[in-house]
Amino acid sequence: MSRIPKDQARRIDRLARRAHCFHRYAHHPLCQAYGSEVLRVGRMRICRGCALAATGAVVGVGLGLSIPVLPPMALALLALAGLAWVAAVFAAPWTRRLGKAVTRLLPSLGAAFLVIQGLCFRNVWGWGLAVAVCLGAGLAGRVYRRRGPWRAPCRACPEKALRPCSGFRLQFRRERAFARLAGGLLAGEGLVADLKNPPLD
Repeated sequence: MSRIPKDQARRIDRLARRAHCFHRYAHHPLCQAYGSEVLRVGRMRICRGCALAATGAVVGVGLGLSIPVLPPMALALLALAGLAWVAAVFAAPWTRRLGKAVTRLLPSLGAAFLVIQGLCFRNVWGWGLAVAVCLGAGLAGRVYRRRGPWRAPCRACPEKALRPCSGFRLQFRRERAFARLAGGLLAGEGLVADLKNPPLD
């Protein structure tokens, strides 16, 4: 059981969230080389690929609910075409040049559309299609995670020997400031006043 008082633990948790929320969903270094991979929304940085995948899923659900259910053969052909495209995205490096709208938004849109259309059949075939698409999406996610992040710009970067480089410098400064404030709280050094405006920038 933690020996930290609950009020201090909550304050430290709030500090940790503030320290890391600006880059938590970026999934890429924040340097100029990865500028095209990251969207800035207010003070937060968000991975462009993840944002497009989420947008595609929402649009796919909307389309699946708004248009009449397609014939089973058409849905099966769409599922096979989507499977072939996702396999090409993983296997062929040239697909990266097509952009995240083609490699993230469209597959996510298609998967969500097929799941909703399959469920709208309300029979074993439709449920089987929905389950198969969900399993395929989960498998694709596992393969993507196992393959690891794209770090090609780092290999040719003149800063690759720096620790930290400019892509992680902001995160490093935030982590150091958080450690200083949290350590002060735990040591009872009266840094409670800094909680409202911690020096995290």
